[in-house]
Amino acid sequence: MNKGELVDAIATDANISKTDAESALNAFINSVQSAITSGEKVTLPGFGTFSPALRKARTGMDPRTRAPVQIPERKSAKFSVGSKFKAQVQGS
Repeated sequence: MNKGELVDAIATDANISKTDAESALNAFINSVQSAITSGEKVTLPGFGTFSPALRKARTGMDPRTRAPVQIPERKSAKFSVGSKFKAQVQGS
């Protein structure tokens, strides 16, 4: 499912226009990105938790030359699936 299909599904399920559904989805995405960027967690009970994560510096390998390459420390986002969502996926 891509973003357009998700907008269509939201519009149908919520009985709103596609424009309103797309605005709501964009607002949700922007809110989650802002929270993660500022170091906050976003928890949606039954669905999951978006949280910031710090990846430590490490030594990798260049696949072409097999030379060691230093990969610097960086921030990333992490998603942990909620228990209800996990159970629903496993049950199907």
